[in-house]
Amino acid sequence: MTDIFKNQKAFVLGGSRGIGAAVVRRLSRDGADVTFTYAGSKDAAEALAADTGATAFQSDAAIRDEVTGVVKAQGPINILVVNAGALVLGNPLELDADAVDRMIDINVRAPYHAAVEAARQMPDGGRIIVIGSVNGDRMPFEGGAAYALTKSALQGMARGLARDFGARGITVNIVQPGPTNTDMNPHDGPMSEFMHSFMAIKRHGTPDEVAGMVAYLAGPEARIVTGAMHTIDGGFGA
Repeated sequence: MTDIFKNQKAFVLGGSRGIGAAVVRRLSRDGADVTFTYAGSKDAAEALAADTGATAFQSDAAIRDEVTGVVKAQGPINILVVNAGALVLGNPLELDADAVDRMIDINVRAPYHAAVEAARQMPDGGRIIVIGSVNGDRMPFEGGAAYALTKSALQGMARGLARDFGARGITVNIVQPGPTNTDMNPHDGPMSEFMHSFMAIKRHGTPDEVAGMVAYLAGPEARIVTGAMHTIDGGFGA
């Protein structure tokens, strides 16, 4: 345990499971006052809140008014982490258009509106960190066009908002994991061997490893790091 984030308020959009839960644990461990949202994983959210002392709120990241409302309700926050995400894969000629649009709402619109709303009250020197994907840089298999689109969009958002908020010392960064051991993409799932074939280090990453990169970007040594993509993928995109 450290006190690196003592007296700082952190808000994690999508924090009940996987990478989001690891981020909640890491920021809480390092002294932050953490609030996080969850969509459907109430039991997991309540257990995480009890274990870390964080506060959990239910919110749907696909609904803009819910995203901006829950961010605004936090008041001034020092650290915003947007982890909420959706994954839709398949033949683009056959995918359900509504499912694709919901993914775009969660993966692109939610991070943008959350970042803008947070910046309205964020103190100078605040941090905005969005969990993207190495697939924003590379899509080496069929069926991922819509998903890759959403993760590439975050790159332009970060570059633009970094300039918009730079005069206030607010940094905006994207963390781009590769295959990571979560419910969505387990290390022993049916696609693991295929994904590892693209990697230099042939294993899934862990949520804690991603949370470590988030903690660095939120910490004092990253004050000048902004508008950048930080890939943590075992060489998947190399």
